Amino acid sequence: MDFEMWRWCLFAVAALIIGMSKSGVPGLGILNVAIFQILLDAKDAVGFGLPLLVAGDLCSLLIYRRDPDWKQVSRLVPWAVVGVILGWLALGALEGNWARVSISLLIAAMLGLHILRQKYPKLMSDALPHHYAAAATIGVIAAFVSTLANAAGPIMILYLLSMRLPKLAFMGTSVYFFTFLNLFKLPFLYHEGLVNFGSLEANLKLLPFVLAGSVAGFLFAKKISQNWFERVAFWLTAAAVVYMLYISFV
Repeated sequence: MDFEMWRWCLFAVAALIIGMSKSGVPGLGILNVAIFQILLDAKDAVGFGLPLLVAGDLCSLLIYRRDPDWKQVSRLVPWAVVGVILGWLALGALEGNWARVSISLLIAAMLGLHILRQKYPKLMSDALPHHYAAAATIGVIAAFVSTLANAAGPIMILYLLSMRLPKLAFMGTSVYFFTFLNLFKLPFLYHEGLVNFGSLEANLKLLPFVLAGSVAGFLFAKKISQNWFERVAFWLTAAAVVYMLYISFV
């Protein structure tokens, strides 16, 4: 993978964002997806970004290893297996731009659902997300979307925010879920040829930026309040979804 310097610079920015999103600013995560989708073919972007996501997951696991809500992790992980398998089957059938459009619309729908739940709490019952069936559905959808485009961050953010988890529990639960999910996805994308020796060689060059982003994200998360944490996570996600929809239709 021999890229021009300007492309390497954007890859480095995306790697930095991966580290920050994994360790402290989860709403940033969708931005690296957008950058990779701009620089590479839609499917190649999925395979290229996955090892960097795994590196970010492992860094964050060191930071938040004691903080997960194990009840939520145990509800989500088994169904993530189903979602990965379904996503892998769909990966070969969807054209890159159709996959991008479908995922953008799905994430936009999730943002709309979150707004409705805040504005009409009686209509959108707060008890619904706590049901096991809701966690199972989110686990499948998140893993499916993640397998297609590494873009499940907004879905999990909205779900975990609805659980009203404390900041550290939010991060710990997210880290454990995505560490399992991304490691489980690796052999499937390797089978499709989307993770290969060429992409891994390029990933190694970007690894220092993931590590730097992890440190920066952790320092940021320590200073932000719970209220602002939720606001930043939501509005960064919303802004990124608007941008993803824009690049899908132009």
